[in-house]
Amino acid sequence: MIHIDILTTPRLRLRVITPEVHSYILENHDNEKLQAFFGLATEADAEKEREKYHKGITTYKTSFKHFLLLDGGTENVIGWCGYHTWYPEHYRAEIGYHLSDDIYKRKGLMTEALNKILDYGFNEMQLRRVEALTALDNHASINLLKKFGFQFEGVIRQHYNENGINTDSNMYSLLQHEFKPL
Repeated sequence: MIHIDILTTPRLRLRVITPEVHSYILENHDNEKLQAFFGLATEADAEKEREKYHKGITTYKTSFKHFLLLDGGTENVIGWCGYHTWYPEHYRAEIGYHLSDDIYKRKGLMTEALNKILDYGFNEMQLRRVEALTALDNHASINLLKKFGFQFEGVIRQHYNENGINTDSNMYSLLQHEFKPL
């Protein structure tokens, strides 16, 4: 058995997923339990998670730390937020986030989660820089980042492949000394 840390906010429980937790779950559970643990909708999603694991989700120089967002009342997984492309020796990581259903959006849940997770990143993981990439027209994500003081750095051209078409991404960053918890 492996220990899984939990962070809490007023309305959420954040299940901390490290590479060790990820490996343990994938190596010791069938797809049904995998779907329940990660909040995956289909068996195909579970297989995709297994594929990421088998292809090497971490390397000798990059890692990740994700947080599954659980509704504080029901314990259902409603999304995720976390650091990927984490370079511990350079004290920086990219952050990403997602809510699984529109019913959870526009309620401040991601603001609540991101506040705790940014604090965790800067204080527990000792990050000095957090990067975030958004689609050019993802105004909800851009507004969320600006709320926390992320600074626009520029456009990365043809950065993200969506349905066979490479699209541009906005690059934002937040430095440790700029972070002010909400």
